[in-house]
Amino acid sequence: MLVDSHCHLDYYTPMELPDVLSRAAAAGVAEMVTIGTSLAQSERLPAMAEAHPNLWCTIGVHPHHAAEAPIPTPETLAAMVRHPRVIGVGESGLDYFYDKSPRDIQAENFRAHIRGARLAGVPLCIHARDADDDIALILRQERDREGGFDFLLHCFSSTRRLAEAALDMGGWISFSGILTFPRSSELREIARDVPLDRLLVETDAPYLAPVPFRGKRNEPAWVAHTAKVLAELRGLTPAAVADLTTANFRRLFRKAAA
Repeated sequence: MLVDSHCHLDYYTPMELPDVLSRAAAAGVAEMVTIGTSLAQSERLPAMAEAHPNLWCTIGVHPHHAAEAPIPTPETLAAMVRHPRVIGVGESGLDYFYDKSPRDIQAENFRAHIRGARLAGVPLCIHARDADDDIALILRQERDREGGFDFLLHCFSSTRRLAEAALDMGGWISFSGILTFPRSSELREIARDVPLDRLLVETDAPYLAPVPFRGKRNEPAWVAHTAKVLAELRGLTPAAVADLTTANFRRLFRKAAA
């Protein structure tokens, strides 16, 4: 079985969602994590996860939305994680490509999420785009400030430098359909070198559909195509990668293993 460790299932309509989940099950995707992007939206996700036994969720504020409302306190985030279907904090981080929020507010929001995840004892799902040095700096500063914490660089498409910095700090790395794109040779080289016990797969659906569906609206069923490319890179069978990444998911997101 496979786990789609990062998707946005609330972006599908209530009429679409049953078919999306059915196709995921048919493709061997047994569980999915639907991700928080704003506090108001995050508050709705636990009910969605409760309605489907194979769904989990996270809560958090994406850097795009960091300036739209007051930044949540770590205590607020930790309190939201008490719900049994909430298994992580995020996605949060830095996005200097779109710069939809001022960078100082993005950083403040990112630090609040790190502290909330640490307080709750769950992993932080990190969005990193064109901000590698500042992501690594903040992670190091927060680790030095209060100790280590679990985190996942989701939809990894950054530099080897950030990958190595994250791994050195005990982080995990998740690959999406970007891994299958013809121009992603450097990314595939990084994926080839990530320790096997730190790898996850995801779709980031409805975005970033893998080859051969590139340009279409993505969905969790297609995480199998990313896993297939990862298997080829690592000299493993797709079944072995499915087992490996599912076991890694359970070790990182411990609430999903309880």
